[in-house]
Amino acid sequence: MKKLLSLALGVFTAIGGFIDIGDLITDALIGARFGLALVWVTVVAVIGVALYSEMAGRVAVVTRRTVFDLIRERMGARMGLAAVIVSYLVNAIALIAELCGIALAIELLTDVHYLLWVPPVAFLAWLVIWRVPFEMMERVYGLAGMALFVFVIAVWHLGPDWGQMLHDATHPSLPFGEGLPTYFFYALVMLGAQMTPYEVFFFSSAAVEHRWRARNLIEVRMNCWVGYPIGGILAIGIQVVAYQVLQPAGIQVENLSQTVLPVVLALGKVGFALAILGIVAAVFGSTIETLLSSSYTVAHHFGWTWGKTPRPADASRFHTLLLITLLAAVAVALTTINPVTITIYAVYLGAAVLPVTYLPILVIANDRRYMGDRVNGRLANAVGVVYLVIVLAGALAALPLLIATKAGL
Repeated sequence: MKKLLSLALGVFTAIGGFIDIGDLITDALIGARFGLALVWVTVVAVIGVALYSEMAGRVAVVTRRTVFDLIRERMGARMGLAAVIVSYLVNAIALIAELCGIALAIELLTDVHYLLWVPPVAFLAWLVIWRVPFEMMERVYGLAGMALFVFVIAVWHLGPDWGQMLHDATHPSLPFGEGLPTYFFYALVMLGAQMTPYEVFFFSSAAVEHRWRARNLIEVRMNCWVGYPIGGILAIGIQVVAYQVLQPAGIQVENLSQTVLPVVLALGKVGFALAILGIVAAVFGSTIETLLSSSYTVAHHFGWTWGKTPRPADASRFHTLLLITLLAAVAVALTTINPVTITIYAVYLGAAVLPVTYLPILVIANDRRYMGDRVNGRLANAVGVVYLVIVLAGALAALPLLIATKAGL
């Protein structure tokens, strides 16, 4: 029973951890603008992030080392440093978006301008990392994030035409006035939102922090292959309610309140309360994961003592970098930069650098010197290579699409 409970809690954490501010904004924006014409991207993204997270988690439990710890050793200092710099910058930009996302959700509850909430949210994030045990931290925001299922409930309550929805999702077409470059720009945005690099970094590092061993491989696989797909259902639910309510009204998503609007119309105050609870919990969890991942990647590469398990005094460089990153993110957020804009750029950059994250994972997961008989099988390698080609094509197309569409305008 204890084992089953541990598995269930891990799955709930993965579900809550799948949805962050990038998903919440991107899914609603795309549902309102393109209907269900990009649902296929969520399906592709869920399989990809589950596949590579499982590889990274398996590497961690077999070697008892994280992916970035092994990249420098396996692929050389230059390759490792390049991956660290790119990953750190993407995580830092994503952190700005996450902080703004929580603040915006609290603004909806309090009617107090979101910028006033950014510093307290940042302080709370630092305090949780400093004082709250790892498992409690994960489980609280993972379980509370399940309130996001209110978006799925709203789909039923709105009484959709299921046949028409299935047709729209399986026969994607461009809405009037939209061009193919813009369509593929937002496909790449969604891919970045749902295959976020920090998810893989955090999952690998958390496996080491939890001191998982080969016997915990079932937990790794359950988290990836059950938790992420259910998280994908939540993402599709957000797209569907936007398609049902916002698209017919011609409403474009320009702030978080428009993401929540369909739930409020369907379920009233109860729906609003659950939506805000789920958003705050899920985005706060993503803030913690993004912030930790920023320091994880650097500490792993340079061989610092790292993590929540050691005393902060014993991992002083790790915690100092974490605090500097957090303060810098707060400073940028307080410049009044548009939260939706920074979110779109954060997930877009995440998509552009996916090859830097995924290639080393695939290489290490196939190295018998590290993995022994736990190397990838033929199916994992075949699908992994396909995804590597997909993310590489996306990375090559990222800049031309950004310029051609003027960032999706």
